[in-house]
Amino acid sequence: MATVAFHTLGCKVNHYETEAIWQLFKDSGYERTDFEHTSDVYVINTCTVTNTGDKKSRQVIRRAIRQNPDAVICVTGCYAQTSPAEIMAIPGVDIVVGTMDRKKMLDYIEQYKVERQPINAVGNIMKNRVYEELDVPSFTDRHRASLKIQEGCNNFCTFCIIPWARGLMRSRDPKEVVRQAQQLVDAGYLEIVLTGIHTGGYGEDLKDYNLAQLLRDIETQVKGLKRLRISSIEASQLTDEVIDVLRDSNIVVRHLHIPLQSGSNTVLKRMRRKYTMEFFAERLERLREALPQFSLTSDVIVGFPGESEEEFMETYDFIREHKFSELHVFPYSKRTGTPAARMEDQIDENIKNERVHRLITLNDQLAKEYASLFENEVLEVIPEGPYNDQPESGLYEGYTDNYLKVVFPATDEMVGKLVRVKITKVGYPYCEGQFVRVMDDLETDIETTAVV
Repeated sequence: MATVAFHTLGCKVNHYETEAIWQLFKDSGYERTDFEHTSDVYVINTCTVTNTGDKKSRQVIRRAIRQNPDAVICVTGCYAQTSPAEIMAIPGVDIVVGTMDRKKMLDYIEQYKVERQPINAVGNIMKNRVYEELDVPSFTDRHRASLKIQEGCNNFCTFCIIPWARGLMRSRDPKEVVRQAQQLVDAGYLEIVLTGIHTGGYGEDLKDYNLAQLLRDIETQVKGLKRLRISSIEASQLTDEVIDVLRDSNIVVRHLHIPLQSGSNTVLKRMRRKYTMEFFAERLERLREALPQFSLTSDVIVGFPGESEEEFMETYDFIREHKFSELHVFPYSKRTGTPAARMEDQIDENIKNERVHRLITLNDQLAKEYASLFENEVLEVIPEGPYNDQPESGLYEGYTDNYLKVVFPATDEMVGKLVRVKITKVGYPYCEGQFVRVMDDLETDIETTAVV
């Protein structure tokens, strides 16, 4: 039996797509093997969000070639889409497929075996207006299922290469989303994370259909789903209609990841972001009326070209004032080919790092403050597995609907189920809890002995 090994770099969408590509291989009779082992085919799913992403992708490609020089080396993903010639120039690369036509990968492999000629199958992504259907009925070692609902982005922020790697906004057919969601629930997943390149933009290219309607349709048509999470949504996509759906829903969780990038209007303008801080603050106010105590996580870029100390402090103060519950902080890094990489006033690395540390310190403080709101409360958690992958500890970790990571005594049988846990000690990056009981399918609680 032929074997295939995968290596995925980059974001959750890439990880989702690797699972989808694996399904294609599985259906063709391949066996999956570890990337560190000898395999007949290696698939490297690349990332290009930073220059480092390109470099790491090249390193992994070379590693696969060294591992088995006779294997078919197939490179896909964002770096493959933007720089196919660079990848084809690496001796030993056989097939390059970008971020579309992944379904043809197996045909290319068969073609390569016959012709023994390298294949560059990368086309012009900007002309693509069709969402590529890729099915993922289950995930390798995961207890939260991702469901990709859209592709591409129309924003062209000055720091970002992604529209060139992923193309313009394309939404998945709502019927396919609902069908796939039901398939995942039937496979045992209680939580689904809606994901994409610009997830909250879902529906912008559809006639008379939008994200709010998709959320409603999933809730009314998918039987047995306990939690629905949106991986990321822009402030501008938080329409009153979406906020109403969040308020009224029984399954959409009390957690939103809303990328801020900067809390300074002048920096936002240079980034070509489509909102002002006043607008962002007003949306947060509406959200807090609809979802009191919701968890607000975000991405922030520090040290964007020209960022003054005053502009940085505007960001710092905005985050502190609006009580974000967790931040992903990135020092700005030049991405060749983007307008921001050519801007004057690039910020010194030491200043960037110092600002990153200040924001991380603020993040730790805000995360603990948010968690402390739930001390001694009983929350629902889906255990994902042993804490730190150490089953002998008897401790398991999982997330609440509002994205608090909780570590508590549990058993293997509880993994992937919905359990009630009392938060006994708050902290960051995790809270400690005490198991209360397992919830059964009928929403009635099964009484079980509490484990202390």
